[in-house]
Amino acid sequence: MGDFPTTRTTSPKPKPADETLSFGKVLTDHMFLMNYDEGKGWHSPRIEPYGPLSLDPATSVLHYGQAIFDGLKAFRGDDGKIRLFRPDRHAERFNRSAKIMCMPELPVDIIRQSFDALIGVDHAWVPHMPGTSLYLRPTIIATDVFLGVHPAHSYLYFLILSPVGSYYSEGVKPVRILASDSHVRAVKGGTGEAKTAANYAASLAGQRDAAAAGYTQVLYLDGVHRKYLDEVGTMNIMVRIGDEVIIPPLAGTILDGVTRNSALTLMRDWGLRISERPITIDEVMHAGRDGKLTEMWAPAPLRWSPRSARSATRART
Repeated sequence: MGDFPTTRTTSPKPKPADETLSFGKVLTDHMFLMNYDEGKGWHSPRIEPYGPLSLDPATSVLHYGQAIFDGLKAFRGDDGKIRLFRPDRHAERFNRSAKIMCMPELPVDIIRQSFDALIGVDHAWVPHMPGTSLYLRPTIIATDVFLGVHPAHSYLYFLILSPVGSYYSEGVKPVRILASDSHVRAVKGGTGEAKTAANYAASLAGQRDAAAAGYTQVLYLDGVHRKYLDEVGTMNIMVRIGDEVIIPPLAGTILDGVTRNSALTLMRDWGLRISERPITIDEVMHAGRDGKLTEMWAPAPLRWSPRSARSATRART
């Protein structure tokens, strides 16, 4: 693989101005697709014009939720070069999600090749303005046509691209987060650590109620005791109390964030005191009342580079 059959669009879309970009509303001209069949493996990689998928009403993903995805970004540097942020780690996490959801894994090098090939075709869509990027959404869905509960025997991998600005309307500003003890996102032993569609469906009611109360996102507590910090609906959470930076541990209910991992690596390199341990909402509240809570943040930068990440994280801590 490497040189994939490519059919280019005959009707290219107009590209939006960088300053008008929000998140996920504009899609590029092409998409990458590849099929899987039991006994044959992954096959037929290709790039085609972006367009609808044709699915039978009994396609298993529509009934039993066998769907995974990931998300990463490509940035255009000041030198004009396009760079992906830690694509190998995203590809590895994609495969961990596949394993949890009983889906066939894809070789990491093939995932990487799909990234590079599609960006190569749609490279003109990578925006230039600081704070913008090209978002990559790799996805696998089950494509068996059946009405019965068991892992499918056929799948579709596809990759689509979207030029984006800030995820939140607030931009690079604090967002209001509601800590909820009434909604549960995931429990240990379930699919909480997979990036699967069902986890996001489970967060919709909490997000709706938070928005109605004037908040941007939900901070979920654990599903058993309803007191330990789990994660925010769209990102991991970090807390600094005194000189200790505390991060909820990866214990089967939260996603192994690539930016989380990157921030932890940087902070440890700078000699900060890091603890990956359970922390209750009561501990956070007490620290806030005592003046020991210096900050809570989520490691989800809008524009990442070693220099900007270092200054941003140091300013927070």
